[in-house]
Amino acid sequence: MTEKLLGPLRTRPWPERWLTRVLGAALSGAAYLLCLPWDLRNRPEAPGSLTETTPVTVRGVVLLGGALLLLAAYFGRRDALAWPLLLVAAPPTVLMYVSFHAHPEPPDAAVWPLAWASFTLVVAAGVLVATAVARQFRPDLEERADAPFLTGRRSTASPSR
Repeated sequence: MTEKLLGPLRTRPWPERWLTRVLGAALSGAAYLLCLPWDLRNRPEAPGSLTETTPVTVRGVVLLGGALLLLAAYFGRRDALAWPLLLVAAPPTVLMYVSFHAHPEPPDAAVWPLAWASFTLVVAAGVLVATAVARQFRPDLEERADAPFLTGRRSTASPSR
């Protein structure tokens, strides 16, 4: 059972491999939806107030970060290097883009592209760091150095000289 849950995905049958990846992407998106509100726009504290407040809480951001780091570590240990970035970082950034884009603001107040870009960079960097750390604990240490970016498999062809 441990081999099935923690072994490399490239050794598993393709339906199980893809089901695990789809489940990881769904968990990543669900973590975003549970931890952050859908409407991320700032609101006045009270009607007529000049002070704005955001519906995003520190606890929600910390929980989302922890969930994404755990998912990135899990997929970093089990799969090729690019998959955690696609499975863990992409769903929250896409959901945030849709959330920002669903509520258009006047052109002079549209700071959401900058917020979205910085959030995307922070999430992607965190996922890549967690993936790199988790890859250090993989059982196939000698295969890691030669593994291609997306497939995680070594080439069997001899290099041409």
